[in-house]
Amino acid sequence: MTDEVRLKADPHWLSLVDAAGGWFESAHGQQLLARERGLLEAELERCFGSYLVHYAPFSDNPLELSSIRHCVRLGAPLKGADIICDEQAWPLGEHAADVAVLQHGLDFSLSPHALLREAAFSVRPGGHLLVLGMNPWSAWGARRLVAGGGFRQARCIRPARVADWLSLLGFALEKRLFGCYCPPLSSARWQTRLTPLENLGQRWQAPCGGFYLLLARKMTVGLRPLRQARREPMGQLLPMPVAKVSRRNTE
Repeated sequence: MTDEVRLKADPHWLSLVDAAGGWFESAHGQQLLARERGLLEAELERCFGSYLVHYAPFSDNPLELSSIRHCVRLGAPLKGADIICDEQAWPLGEHAADVAVLQHGLDFSLSPHALLREAAFSVRPGGHLLVLGMNPWSAWGARRLVAGGGFRQARCIRPARVADWLSLLGFALEKRLFGCYCPPLSSARWQTRLTPLENLGQRWQAPCGGFYLLLARKMTVGLRPLRQARREPMGQLLPMPVAKVSRRNTE
C-alpha cells in the first residue's frame, strides 16, 4: 500500500494490524501459526471450488491447495496481500468466493460483526467459511491478560459466540476443532518435551486448545431489508352519502 492510500485508511485499524503483525512474527506467534497451518490446510483440502479468499492480520506465505484453483489474499497493507482493502469494505461481489478464511481477523478487528458480514456476503450458497480465532479458555488466552504489545490487544472471542453469529448469517456449523495445546513457550526444548500433550489434545479435541477453527457452510442467501416505495401524499378522504335501503322496496 502506498503512503497516499495509507493516509485514507483508518489509522486505528492500521495501528491494530501493525501491532498484530509484529506479534505474529515473534516466537510465540510463529508457534501458533505453525500449529494452525497444518490443521487449516487439512480442512481446506475437503473444500472445492475456483476461488478462495484469505483475510489475516499478518504476513504469511500463500496457501497451497490442490482442491482450489485460485487463492486470493486481501486485507491490510502486509507482505503477500494481493488486494488491499479496508476490513469493512471488501471489493468483492456477492457470492464471488467458494471459500473464505478469516484467520485471526476477528481477534484484531475494530468491528468483528462487520468483518464477518463482509466475509459471509462474499461466499456463495453452498460454499464454506472458516474462522480461526484465539481461544480465551486456554493457556494462550490467560497469557494475553498479562502480555504486552499486539497480543494484549487481541479480542479472543468465544467460539460459541462466533458460531451464533454464523447461524444468524445463514451458515450451518459443520466442525469445531481446537489446536495448539502446548502453552506459549519460547524454548524449543520444552515444546519438544510437551509434544505428547499436543498429540493427546488433538486426539481428544479438548476445548482448551490455544486456537479454534470453525468450519461452516452457507445454506441460504443472506436477507437484506428492502426499501419501501415512497408513498405520495394523498388528500383527505371525504365522507360520501350512502343511500338507505327502504324495507318497503325490498318486500
